Amino acid sequence: MKELVEKIVRALVDSPDEVEVREISGISIKLLKIRVSKQDVGYLVGKKGKNIDALRTIVSAAGKGERYMVEVHEPEKPQGWLSHAGR
Repeated sequence: MKELVEKIVRALVDSPDEVEVREISGISIKLLKIRVSKQDVGYLVGKKGKNIDALRTIVSAAGKGERYMVEVHEPEKPQGWLSHAGR
């Protein structure tokens, strides 16, 4: 399933090399964590969430009876990054 999601997400974004999909297995559900570049988050989610909803539907249909949850994560801030808010 990870490969399918990766292929679809890479087709949606401008920076396909920065796409990362991790599959984490739980007791009754599998989690697919998707990370894309900051400027590609909007492309992945789509207007009113239509792209991510469609991706979740595809994952659910292709899941062969297994339960999947799909999450989108923004890229992590670079190390050493400090917030200067409130200064």
